[in-house]
Amino acid sequence: MGLAIFDLDNTLLGGDSDYLWGQFLVEQGIVSSDDYQQTNQAFYRQYQEGTLNIYEFLAFQLAPLRQYPPQQLEIWRSQYLEEKIRPIILPQARELLALHRAQGHALLIITATNRFITGPIAEMLGIDDLIATEPEMRDGCYTGQVKGVPSYREGKVTRLKTWLKERALTLKTSWFYSDSHNDIPLLEQVTYPVAVDPDSLLNTYAGTKGWAIISLRKKQADIYSLLPVEIRRNSKEGGGSD
Repeated sequence: MGLAIFDLDNTLLGGDSDYLWGQFLVEQGIVSSDDYQQTNQAFYRQYQEGTLNIYEFLAFQLAPLRQYPPQQLEIWRSQYLEEKIRPIILPQARELLALHRAQGHALLIITATNRFITGPIAEMLGIDDLIATEPEMRDGCYTGQVKGVPSYREGKVTRLKTWLKERALTLKTSWFYSDSHNDIPLLEQVTYPVAVDPDSLLNTYAGTKGWAIISLRKKQADIYSLLPVEIRRNSKEGGGSD
C-alpha cells in the first residue's frame, strides 16, 4: 500500500491556517490588535525566510489557548473554520486526495501548525491521520506549552518515523506534497517528492533535483495534467501501489 503525505498550509489550503488563526483573533478582539498582528506577521516572514525559531513562535502562538477555557476556544474555532478555512480549501486539492484514495493509498497530513487548529481541518478534508504540533493539556486545559517534538523541518522527519514505526509501515512507495523549502528534509525521504506551488527556494531546489513541480491553484479541466507521470499512469490503470 502506498502512502501519500501532504503538507497543509499553502499546499492543500490556499493560505496559512496558523497565520489566519492569529488574524482571526485580532479581528474578533480576542487579542491586542497592534502588538499581536505585528508579531504574527513577523513570525510568518521568518517562516518564509527559513529563520523561524519554532519554540519562540509556539510560545507566542499557543498563549491564547492558555488564556481561555476550551469550550470558548472551540466556539471561536468553529467560526474561524467557516470564515477563514472553508473558503480556501482548494478544489484541485480535493481532487488530488480523491485520486490517491481511488488507488488505495493511505493518506496523511503532516503540518507544523498545532492540532487544535488542524484537527478539524483534517476532518473537513476527510483525512483521518494527522501529524501536527501537539499543544500540551493539563487538567483539561491548555498550558500554552508544546508537547513533544514540534513537527517542523527536521521535526517532521522525526515525528513521521515514529508514526511509521508504530504502524509497522515504511516509505517504500510514498509521496510528499509541499509548498515550502522548510519541508526539504522530509521531501528528501520519500519516493516521489512533489513541490506544490512552491516558494522560490523550493522551486529552485526542486528544479535542481528533478522533482515534480505542480500547481493546485490553477483551474484545470483534467487533474491528471497536473500530476507526476507515475501517478497519472497508476490512476489511469485504476491500480494502487505496494
